[in-house]
Amino acid sequence: MEKDQITQNADTSQNVDTSQNVLMLDNVSYRYDGAKKPVLKNLNAAFARGKIYTIVGKSGAGKSTLLSLISGLDVTTGGDILCGEDSLNKIDRDKYRAQNIGVIFQGYNLLTNASAVQNIVLSMNISKSPEKDKKAYAYALLERMGIDRETADRKILKLSGGEQQRVGIARALAHNPEILIADEPTGNLDKETENDILEIFQNLAHTANHCVIIVTHSRRVTSIADVVYGIKDGMLAGYCSHGTGPEKV
Repeated sequence: MEKDQITQNADTSQNVDTSQNVLMLDNVSYRYDGAKKPVLKNLNAAFARGKIYTIVGKSGAGKSTLLSLISGLDVTTGGDILCGEDSLNKIDRDKYRAQNIGVIFQGYNLLTNASAVQNIVLSMNISKSPEKDKKAYAYALLERMGIDRETADRKILKLSGGEQQRVGIARALAHNPEILIADEPTGNLDKETENDILEIFQNLAHTANHCVIIVTHSRRVTSIADVVYGIKDGMLAGYCSHGTGPEKV
């Protein structure tokens, strides 16, 4: 996104169909302890099922801070984040992370000495998945991500970067969350593998009806977004993407 496309503090929650919204930023601000200036200032946004959102901005703009807040790793110092009708400032955030969201990392963050399928089963155990045959479920989930059974039984250390990211996506989906959050998910991948991963994200949003939120510096990743949010000077602006360029919302 070009520099002049990010306008200051637009109320991006307006003109949005709220019927499918699963996450809302309500005048969100954040200030680190002892800091004079807030990192984030009065952010308003809506995130719905069935859409891909990208969050872009320069280093230090507040993208990682916003991701931490949406992930429930920290709480706002002003305003609120709502999952449905529940405030993240008030609910059990460990339960929220285990049931409502799945996180996909640039560096994969997998157990390298375990197999791909073992990584998925462990995630299901942590989230208290009701699936009776967790291993069979894990194999099926990995197959959806393009990982066959032979590859699923290999240790993570024996997998390519693209295969590891597919496992990372499967792990994030293991408890069938409404919201998927990805932090630079293609940053370590070549162009061909990046395209494969982006196709998975498109299917997860537009076919499986998940809400997909991606923090990225990649123009290629941004090109698949339904809505692009830009952060500049701690403020937020949003654009609808229709393939021919952004349209302000």
